[in-house]
Amino acid sequence: MLVLCTGNSARSILGEALFNHLGAGRVRAFSAGSQPSGKVNPVALETLEKHGVPLPEARSKSWDEFAAPGAPEIDFIFTVCASAAGEACPIWPGHPTTAHWGIPDPAHVEPLAARREAFEFAYGQLEQRIKAFLALPLETMSTDEVKAAARQIHEAAA
Repeated sequence: MLVLCTGNSARSILGEALFNHLGAGRVRAFSAGSQPSGKVNPVALETLEKHGVPLPEARSKSWDEFAAPGAPEIDFIFTVCASAAGEACPIWPGHPTTAHWGIPDPAHVEPLAARREAFEFAYGQLEQRIKAFLALPLETMSTDEVKAAARQIHEAAA
């Protein structure tokens, strides 16, 4: 799994951590950005810690890392912000399936108390979708079935 956003500092970081935590070894997730900010939003890390979701290797990174030779194999890509969904993506090795799960950006909400609430909302939205996705019999589903299910999960949550 690869969770993409533009800055790779907030929503995609939450998605990476949740996929790995809730997937409990069944899936391996990473996150990246088209224009990484270079730092993880501290409220993203605070939100994960509050929920007991570890992400010790959290870092903001470019999606180019995952299109390069020797990169981990990616079978599914989720975009969690509209700008990343609309950008021309790299050519991914293996041609992974993609889905868009748009989540409002909590990173720039002011004041800080409202930002924390926005991160909680984003966390809840991602957690709901990821739990539903991981409940699917992914190992026995076709690519088209997985893509349709991911779209239905997003529509049901929206």
